[in-house]
Formats: sequence, structure tokens, C-alpha cells
Amino acid sequence: MLSTDNDILAAAETWRREGRGVALATVIETWGSAPRPVGSHLVVDGEGNFLGSVSGGCVEGAVITEGVEAIADGHPRVIEFGVADETAWRVGLSCGGRIRVFVEPVT
Repeated sequence: MLSTDNDILAAAETWRREGRGVALATVIETWGSAPRPVGSHLVVDGEGNFLGSVSGGCVEGAVITEGVEAIADGHPRVIEFGVADETAWRVGLSCGGRIRVFVEPVT
């Protein structure tokens, strides 16, 4: 079962109160087939612990890495993932979809 937006945002708030570095990733745009809709969230702390989902597959790992980097450097970023149909399933984007994800440190 996927976590709800409330669960994810509550975790971000709790982790910040605990003194952890936190970043929030949000799907801001999709094209074609994408496993998660616009507005989907993933929260990550500075150690790579996370809750939520923005896609699945290899995309999730890359977003977690970007989140940890955003915590470290304090800069938000937009990342885009897109693949050809024949490789889509390997990275979790069914049917060759593309997604854009906004990753921001939570202060």
C-alpha cells in the first residue's frame, strides 16, 4: 500500500523536528504512461531513508540520491526521466512514459 500525502508530509515535518535534513520530491509533469500521477510525493532524509513514491524502479533510487544532494547543497532542482518503450519497464516507466520531478530541501 502506498503512503498517503498526509503520511508523507507528516513524516517530513517530524523528521525536521528531529533535526534531520529533509527533502521533498514532487511529480510536477508527466507525458504518456507514468505509474504515479502529478502531485505524487516522496520524502527523503539525509541518510537516504524515504517514504512515498514518485514512480518506482530505478527512478526512485535516482530521486532519493537527488534528494540527499539537495539536502547537502541546499538547492532545489527539477529532474526529468524518460525512456524508449523497449527500456521503460527496467526503470519503472511503463509504456515509455516521461516524468519531471521537483526536488527541494525542506527548511
